[in-house]
Amino acid sequence: MNASIPLVSIVTPSFNQARFLEATIRSVLAQDYPRIEYIVVDGGSTDGSVEIVKKYAGRLAWWISEPDKGQTDALNKGFARAEGEIFAWLNSDDTYQSNAVSSAVKFLSDHPEAGLVYGSANFINEAGDVIGRFASAQTDLRRLKQGYVHIPQQASFFRGDLWRAVGPLDPSFYFAMDYDLWVRIARRSQVKYVPQTWANFRLHTAGKTIYADDRCWPEMVRVHYRDGGSFFSMIVAKYYLRKIVAPFWNWRRRRQFNIEKA
Repeated sequence: MNASIPLVSIVTPSFNQARFLEATIRSVLAQDYPRIEYIVVDGGSTDGSVEIVKKYAGRLAWWISEPDKGQTDALNKGFARAEGEIFAWLNSDDTYQSNAVSSAVKFLSDHPEAGLVYGSANFINEAGDVIGRFASAQTDLRRLKQGYVHIPQQASFFRGDLWRAVGPLDPSFYFAMDYDLWVRIARRSQVKYVPQTWANFRLHTAGKTIYADDRCWPEMVRVHYRDGGSFFSMIVAKYYLRKIVAPFWNWRRRRQFNIEKA
């Protein structure tokens, strides 16, 4: 490995995702970037996930399988072990494009003012077929605080020193821990969008984006109020509007992506 280039630490949290986990692991190990510290944190799976992780153990920096308090806890556990200059996480049902890491490293190396960079992401189904596109777009602290996120977590990379300054993730969040982190990072540094496809975001019945989407916006509004935000604000208005249209929105998304309700 070339020690002169940045070490990239990637954490995969997982729990009973054996049917997707190997594709996730392989997409990290197949990156064209040579200096990756890959960490897998399993929550005590019983579906064969551990056997999959063991298959690749020799290429992992560290892994563990033990009961935890959920995804946020697993991520904090993994990043506590990470030593990289650049951090990212890839959930155990998502995958990277082969040039994701090298592209992100190049951008962050060329733009020292940026603390977080993100690309675009495809939506894929259980079979891995592309079924749509995430609405990625440039955002900033002001727009983040208004609820205009547009950052696909799967395609996001941020500087390790920022994590060490503002982390860890808030364990009280089930859904919006990434949004909370983006806001904290954006207070200290610039966030930048690169219009390149870096990741694949899998939509399936067991994914919380489908079955627990209603928990996201209340948590985002909690970040807003925690930071002194007003009731008379764009993000609060969007939250109440979304509550009204959410049943139709979720029905339309399931229909659009051919996802049957569990």
